[in-house]
Parts: sequence; C-alpha cells; structure tokens
Amino acid sequence: MSDYLRCDQTPAWAALRGHFEAHGRDFDLREAFARDAGRFAALTVQVPEIFADLSKNRIDAATLRFLIDLARECGLEAQRDAMFGGAPINSTEGRAVLHTALRAPPGSGLFSAEVQAVLDAMLAYADSVREVAGDVGGDGGVGAGSGFTDIVNIGIGGSDLGPRMVVQALDAHAHRGLNFHFVSNVDGHDISQVLRGLDPQRTLFIVASKTFTTQETMANALAARDWFDAGGGGGVALGVALDRGKHFVGVTTNLEAAAAFGIRTTFGFWDWVGGRYSLWSAIGLPIAIAIGGTGFRQLLAGAHAMDRHFAKTPLAQNLPALLGLIDVWYRNFHGFGSRSVAPYHEGLRRLPAYLQQLEMESNGKRVDASGQTLPYATSPVVWGEPGTNGQHAYFQMLHQGTDVIPVEFIAVKKPAHGLADQHQKLLANCLAQSQALMLGKTADAAAAERAPTASTSMPNDALARHRTFPGNRPSTTLVLDELTPRSLGALIAMYEHRVFSSGAIWGINSFDQWGVELGKALCNALLPRLVSGDVQGLDASTAGLLQRLRS
Repeated sequence: MSDYLRCDQTPAWAALRGHFEAHGRDFDLREAFARDAGRFAALTVQVPEIFADLSKNRIDAATLRFLIDLARECGLEAQRDAMFGGAPINSTEGRAVLHTALRAPPGSGLFSAEVQAVLDAMLAYADSVREVAGDVGGDGGVGAGSGFTDIVNIGIGGSDLGPRMVVQALDAHAHRGLNFHFVSNVDGHDISQVLRGLDPQRTLFIVASKTFTTQETMANALAARDWFDAGGGGGVALGVALDRGKHFVGVTTNLEAAAAFGIRTTFGFWDWVGGRYSLWSAIGLPIAIAIGGTGFRQLLAGAHAMDRHFAKTPLAQNLPALLGLIDVWYRNFHGFGSRSVAPYHEGLRRLPAYLQQLEMESNGKRVDASGQTLPYATSPVVWGEPGTNGQHAYFQMLHQGTDVIPVEFIAVKKPAHGLADQHQKLLANCLAQSQALMLGKTADAAAAERAPTASTSMPNDALARHRTFPGNRPSTTLVLDELTPRSLGALIAMYEHRVFSSGAIWGINSFDQWGVELGKALCNALLPRLVSGDVQGLDASTAGLLQRLRS
C-alpha cells in the first residue's frame, strides 16, 4: 500500500468533495429522472447472471467520473491484479488471498493441481453420501446402505455463515432425502435443539475448523461426540456398533487432532483461504452434499464468471467496482452509516447475516494497511431481512426515520414454486418499496387524502405531517433471472469483489480480522475465574458481573 496515496490525499478526493458540496449534497433523484429520460439506461449494468439498476442512487455521470478517477489514483486496478496474481496482499499475516483460485477451471488458476485434488475428493465423498441417502439398511457408513438422513455442520463464522446461507438458498436444488442442520453458537441451547430427535445411526457430523482448536466449534463437536457415543444422548444400546469414524468427517488442516478426536476422513484447505471467503473450499462440503458435485461446480462456475468480469472489465462497466465506489461516496461524503439489504426471496433470508461478516469483518478497520490511523470512516453497518417481512418491521424507519439508509433490493424473476400469484405480489412489493423510497409523499398530497384509520380529532395539517414521506432515499436493485447454483455463485463473488474495491480505496487490509482476537484472549483468562471465583485484578464491572453470575 506504500505505493499509493491515502484516498483523502488524492486530487480525485478533493474533486469529489467539491462536487459533493456543489451538486451531491442537494442531489434529488426525482429531479434527476425528470431531467434525463435516459437515466435508467445509462445507470443499469448487465453482468454475468445479474442485472443491476443503479439509477435510484444519488449519482450522475460526473459523480461516476470522479469516483473512477479516485479508484485509479488509489490503485484499485493494480491492487486487484496483485490479488489475482497471488501477491501477499494480506500484509499483516504475510499471506496471499486466493479464494478466486478455488473456483478457477482446472489448469487455469494458481495452485490448480492441489485445489482440484481436494475438490475432486470432496465432491466424490459428497456424491457418495447422496447416492445412499435415506437407505435404511447398513450400519451408517458411507457405501451401500449408509442411510444418512441428517447432516449436521459444526462450525462458526465463515465455516457456518457461508454454507448455511447457500444450502438454504439452494433448497430447490437440494437432495430431498437429506435434512441439513447448522450449529455454531457455543451456547448449549443451539446444539441441544439440533440434536433433539436425531437418530445417531442416520446422522453425519461435519466438524469444520481449520486449526481444530476453535473454542465454539470444538465445544459443540465434543457435545455431539458425547451424544453419539451415548447412542443419542440416552445411553440406550442401539443393537449395532456405531463407528464414530463413519459418522464424523473433518474439514481441517490439523490431521493429528482430527484423528485423536476419532475422525478418519478429512478435507483440508490453505492459509490463503480466509474464513469468510471459504465456502468455495472444502468448507463447502455441506453445500456439495446438498446440491451434488455437478451443482457445486456450477456454483464455482458462476463465481468464476464474476471473477473474470471484475478482473477484465473497465471500471465504468465493472459492477463490483461501481458498487464499492458508491459505498465510498455514501460513507465518506454523504455520511450514511449503514446499508440495508432486502432480498425479495425467502431462500436468501440468511444473505444479510452472511454479508455482515463479509463486509464488517473485512472493512471494519480503523488503521490503513501500514498501521496508520485513518481520519475517515470505513465499513458501514450492514443489516437486513427478507422482503416482505422487513416491510412490516423496520421499513418504517427507512421511509420516515431521521437517518438516510441506502437499501439494496434483490429480486428473482422466476420462482422455484408454482404459486404465480404470490410471486407477482412479491415482485410488486419489491418494486413499490424502491419507488416509494425515491418518490416519497408531499405534505400537500398527504393533506388531500384521508386515511381510513386516521384520527378524526387531529387537525388535518398535523395529520398530514405524520403521513409525509421525504423521499429521495437511494436504493440499488439487483435482478437474477433464477436463483440457481450458478447465479448464486456470481452474486456472492460480486459482493466479495465489492468489499475488496471499497477496502482498496480506503487503503485497508480487508483480509485480516484482529478485532476478534482480544475477546477470545480475555475469555480464556476468565474461564478459570468463573470456576474459582477469583476476581483479583479485574475491573469493578467485570468482577461484579462475574460474582453475580456465579451466585
């Protein structure tokens, strides 16, 4: 990063500041559409699997020119090329960042031989589980009569959020003889609820931890092993000898620890695969079991198509780069502190949670790559719920709250069900919300109406103010033709590269996560104190809370 100016020191940043003061601060979307009949055509982009409408954002051609100048002056393209080339851009850990190599076609990416060997072995195992799923014969091992009906993935962070989100999203493409469960929280309520009602003879556990030492994952794995060894927790003899090695599989690089646990089948990955970028690796084993080897390769192919788009397309038509630049525009010039993600597809209900980690763990940094404190804001807060549920929860604040919060709508043209009328209602709601955020409603329009539930005793002008919507609230709409492994792969990769783009502008290392370490270290120090009651040397609050919890 020493080769690049800090973004706020570039001429483009100064130009953007002037542009914002002159035009951006008071930019009105309604006026922009009224002035320019070609605005929609000019601000929409078709990329692999995704159509993006950027026209309801507070940008124009001049804004984009200044933002693209900023990207070039900050070396976005050079940083992108360094990532794809395998340079150690994760500087604080001295590592390359090569999740893109995991989805490159055989022979075309870095470390291709190693990547393809693990991928082939993992997919062969996944397909072997699928071939006999639900078969009631045999002893529960992989092979004829294995009969697994339930797959339990035990992980946390990237070992949970990505696989969980994708398996749920691609339910229409999943094996109908298998049920998928995900355990992540160290809170025992999580695994207790999952294990309840499962049959140990029909359950396969995937323990996903690169080091096989992650506190939450290993606590849950040990609880699952104890439950399994006890014949389902009740200590009842099953009449058959259960082989732990056939019911537990590991995704880890610590083969020795996995073997000591009783695991014989393991799949590894590499230190250049970050946790929140790891669903493309063996961490994606539950995905592969759900949608099969062919489906998993389609997921990779969709992501690879987006990789090629990001790597080769000029910035003016490069969707991940454009979205990352708009994020910088909103965060650092408009001062918008959060972004809401509203997928109008129930299968994408976990996408906002996945994006929370992807973006906030990547770009939630206060120093640049050289360790210097930054004078400007970085990652926004990312949050959301699927539509239409969110409309009946937090959309009130989006429309009439005191903060302007950009919204990202995701619509899927073709559903995987036959309820055509409901799908039309869903799409109409999606379109209506982005339209309402932009148009709003004036006080005069509100005063001319009389809502059926409105008070008859409140003066009409006061009531109108309650029913006025300021409008001019920005949004982006992303449209997929269908939610398939390929389109989902492209969507996820788009978000990955978007986060990279904004992080590159801000000059931060988007691929470390030291912020999660301090709490872990303090937890390890407090664990024995919860047993002993020793509070010596603790701050008064922690000491008082510890004593309260022990009593």
